[in-house]
Amino acid sequence: MISARPHIAFLGIGLMGAPMTRNLLDAGFPMTLWNRTASKCEPFSGEAEIADSPSEAVRDADVVVTMLENSDVVDQVLVGQGTLNALKQDSLLIDMSSVQPSVARRHAELAAERGAGYVDAPVSGGTVGAAEARLSIMAGGSEDDLTRAEPIFSTLGTCTRIGPVGTGQLAKLANQAIVGITIGAVSEALLLAAKGGADPAAVREALMGGFAGSRILELHGQRMLDRNFSPGAPARIQLKDMRMILDEARAEGLTLPLSQQVHNEYLSLVANGHSDVDHSGLLLELEHLNGSLLGSLGRSLKE
Repeated sequence: MISARPHIAFLGIGLMGAPMTRNLLDAGFPMTLWNRTASKCEPFSGEAEIADSPSEAVRDADVVVTMLENSDVVDQVLVGQGTLNALKQDSLLIDMSSVQPSVARRHAELAAERGAGYVDAPVSGGTVGAAEARLSIMAGGSEDDLTRAEPIFSTLGTCTRIGPVGTGQLAKLANQAIVGITIGAVSEALLLAAKGGADPAAVREALMGGFAGSRILELHGQRMLDRNFSPGAPARIQLKDMRMILDEARAEGLTLPLSQQVHNEYLSLVANGHSDVDHSGLLLELEHLNGSLLGSLGRSLKE
């Protein structure tokens, strides 16, 4: 049984991984860190061990947490670099990246061959939620493995067990479908109001009090008004998630027209050079399509 303060190997010290690491260290967890760009580990060098490779990082770890960009990167780190083979028996692998459900199930099988547990636990809440330790964690795995992971999850946010391995990733896909589609809806609604001569800030304020109110309208609607597109969640990641949603839908024989349309819009946004803007920057693609700017009562881009 893993103790209340297991030794954690954390793989992936990026936009999300860095604040999550900060909170785990502050909670007293002993940690070993690894990142492909080693310099991102340096801010924690006085508090955690820094490993030269992921397999070195996990060798003595009770719990391994991965927070990496996509399925291909997770697979390359865990399988391609032999990290799964370096897991010690009775350790627990928690993948908090967003990956295909089928990838999570395959990694769980490989971990089991090493005598290790596995939980897929993608998150929602962005960099703000990560920094404030209020991530929504969607977990797939056995009840025993989730009990072992609870001290870590409670340090990072609130965990909901969705079901067996892979279902955490399904919940994250559902989350990203709602997020992506709603960002598109907020973009269109505010631009429509501005083009017709309404103050989009006043429209947002009014809508917040009715059925159209949402966290997306509250936070990302304000980002759009402020034209603050510094990435909390980059557009390229939202595009990756929309692609995974459509792949999973095809595998299940489903047609999701709204997800398809939003995928196409993010594809155009990224193709037009905006891969690293926040996903609320989908507004930029809508403005490009219509030749009008939000926030200026709908004035033309040509003015």
